[in-house]
This record gives sequence, structure tokens and C-alpha cells, in this order.
Amino acid sequence: MSGRDKDLGEKPALQYREREKAANLRMRERIAHQAARIIAEDGLQNYASAKHKAARQIGAPDTHNLPDNDEVERALRDYQAIFQRDEQRERLGQLRQQALDAMRLLEPFNPYLIGSVLNGTATRHSDINLQLFTDSAKEVELFLLARQVPYKSGEKHFHLGGAERAFPVFTLLDGPAEINVTVFAAEDIRQIPRGPSEKNARAHARLVEALLEEG
Repeated sequence: MSGRDKDLGEKPALQYREREKAANLRMRERIAHQAARIIAEDGLQNYASAKHKAARQIGAPDTHNLPDNDEVERALRDYQAIFQRDEQRERLGQLRQQALDAMRLLEPFNPYLIGSVLNGTATRHSDINLQLFTDSAKEVELFLLARQVPYKSGEKHFHLGGAERAFPVFTLLDGPAEINVTVFAAEDIRQIPRGPSEKNARAHARLVEALLEEG
């Protein structure tokens, strides 16, 4: 086969791969935007569940072209900016103020705000998520009991220090939004990821105050 014939044979295959790549990208974008709508409007907070539900809704339940969580988050920000701008600004202000009030209450236990209330993607159905870094989860519980703060207790599992560990969680029930307070050991603050990725970000009370002042 001549070089020219070989090029002619490869060209349709290359065009097919390019069309397939473009179609896959469009599918990812469609699912990401539909998942964002589901999260913003329907209250589904689990991104994986939202992506699978979105794929079913657009008629592609078996697709392997699911977007990653960062793509869904970008689509969610776009949706909120277009369809919920004023509502979103008011909601964030209320949730951040509630978070700050709780952080001031829990100041002895080194509280940090994480999650959607911090990064600005909180929806109508979002909870507030705090992390405490203290040497005694029992002291946290006694603190809540002494101040008659209604709560329910549970635990979450995290991979930390190369192993999966269970951490106490107290869900505070005395405000408009539930506040999930995860209690880590004081030394764990050096092991929990943080950095440029917003999903790993955390903020102390002074930063939350600054966010509220910015509006």
C-alpha cells in the first residue's frame, strides 16, 4: 500500500474518532448541566446520584461519559448565576451567618467551615458542615448538653493517615439549616487535605466574617 493510500485509509478513522470525541464531550456537558439543575432545584446533594439521575432523564442511562464532580460544580455555579442569582446571594448570607454563630459558640474547639456554604454552591437544601479539632469529642458533647443545644449523634468514616477511621459527628438541630459538626483530633488538622482545590478548602471564623462583609 502506498503512503497516499495509507493516508486515505487513516483519514476516515481519524474523522470518526474526532466525531466520537466531540459527541462524548457533548454528552458529558448535557449530563453535567442536567445534574446541576437536579441539585439546585430538587435537593439531591449527592453528585454521583445526581449524575446517574441526569443520565436517565436525558435517555442515556448506560452511558460511560459521566462528567466528573468538578464539571458538575462548574455547571451548578452557572445555573445558580443565571437562574438563582438574587436567591443564591441571600441564601449564602443566611447560611454563612448561621455557620458563623455556631463557630463562635464552638470557638473552644477550633472550628472550621467547609463545603458548599464556604465555596458558594449551597442550594436550597444544603446543610452546613463544620470541622472541630480537639482532643476530646466527649467534651464537645458535654458542651452541647450544658447549653441545651438540640443535636443528634452519629459518625463518618474518612481515610486519614493511610487508614480508614471513624469520627464522631454531631448534627445541630436548632437553626434553619442543620449543622453537621465532625470532630477530629487536634493533630489531625495537619493531615486533612487542603490547598488550591476548593473541595479541600476550610475557613476559620475570621474568614467567614470577611465573606459576610463582602456580601
